[in-house]
Amino acid sequence: MRAVVQRVSRANVTVKGEITGQIGLGLLVLLAVGRDDTEADAIYVAEKVTGLRVFEDDQEKMNRSVQGAGGSVLAVSQFTLYGDVRRGKRPSFDAAAPPEKARQLYEFFVERIRASGLRCETGCFQEMMQVELMNDGPVTILLDSGKAF
Repeated sequence: MRAVVQRVSRANVTVKGEITGQIGLGLLVLLAVGRDDTEADAIYVAEKVTGLRVFEDDQEKMNRSVQGAGGSVLAVSQFTLYGDVRRGKRPSFDAAAPPEKARQLYEFFVERIRASGLRCETGCFQEMMQVELMNDGPVTILLDSGKAF
């Protein structure tokens, strides 16, 4: 499972002109499910997201988690994080999970975030979405449950 996590002052996702998820201070998580991923991968990434200490404390050091900062999470599915362009210019998505599996693990990830006590807004799975954000910092973290990076 792969995620691009961005610290934001605000973010929203729109589908067909309707806002489906919106947060103020928090983390925007663009999430992709890999072909071999399991619930253990979703748990790993959810725990990393909820525990990331990327918000400033009183000494202006990145030392607070999203919960400690009073923030929320906006989780958006994005299979293109598995786009492989090592052999040309057109991405191959062979490493991405099929939609049924990806939906199940994406929803499981969202449940894990909510179970931690955080508010978690979402986009719409398998829809064309427009994501708008104000990256704060900017702070952007890459996560991979296989620890590829």
